[in-house]
Amino acid sequence: MKNIIAIDLGSNSLRILKMSCKTKERLGEFHKTVKTADGLSHSGVISKEAIERVILALNEAKVKLDFSDAKVKAVTTEAIRQANNSDDVLKTIKEQTGIVFEIIDGEQEALYALTAIQERLKLLGELPKSFMMVDIGGGSTEVLFHYEDGKTFSKSFPIGIVTVTQTFKTVPEIANAIPVLMNPIREYYNEITTQYGGVELFVATAGTPTTVASMKLGMEYETYDAQKIHGTRLVQKDLVTQLKRLLGMSPEERIKTVGVGRDDLIVSGILIYDELYTISGFKESMVIDDGIREGVAFSLCKQG
Repeated sequence: MKNIIAIDLGSNSLRILKMSCKTKERLGEFHKTVKTADGLSHSGVISKEAIERVILALNEAKVKLDFSDAKVKAVTTEAIRQANNSDDVLKTIKEQTGIVFEIIDGEQEALYALTAIQERLKLLGELPKSFMMVDIGGGSTEVLFHYEDGKTFSKSFPIGIVTVTQTFKTVPEIANAIPVLMNPIREYYNEITTQYGGVELFVATAGTPTTVASMKLGMEYETYDAQKIHGTRLVQKDLVTQLKRLLGMSPEERIKTVGVGRDDLIVSGILIYDELYTISGFKESMVIDDGIREGVAFSLCKQG
């Protein structure tokens, strides 16, 4: 198939990429905050309103990107994995959009992201012998280690920006809870690095790292440019600086900076991101915008 469309329905965002398999050229992309996991931590189900938002966004994307000349692969992650009504949700989406979603586990999620990260690192001329990749999502955080000999280890942790935000009421509560919630990640980091050695590079992907990078580079949501984000280096102090900026903004300013539907979540994301520096001891991380949808696209192209 000459063209492919890769769809990633996450716990907060819907991300779609149309790509030419022959040239690897991006033919179009679509991103919308749909808050799939809104209320999930309390109800155990994907709400009717969230399903409607997803369906509306998918049908909007079909008009914008033209699905008629492409092979489509759609995957979904933690929110749908957790939901008690996942079968009904995916059936409704299929009936109203024609798109069939596959629920992937945390390991597959991390491997798709790894594929995308490796492609981007090559384009950036960065060839680390080993690295840790972290994908901070809405419902989960994936941590992956990749070593020179091809050994790869990954694990998914049910700690995400939507679930944390909706579990705790205030910023101090979230800040106090994060180190405890992330102790399993600390244990995993220590287990892998003790057994296989430390890694050279800390790569961060998904909405929180890209938002902090865009703020550091002086962008707002409407002027966001992924090409400028790729390879941006962030030190831990950058997170503190941008978090203070966000907390000092009016609600309108915050929406202008990070986008509608993300303004109430980004604080949790930054606190999770910050703790990853503390756990790993890294002084800086490299931010890459590519993630699961790009990994799905490259994997589908390889299949032919």
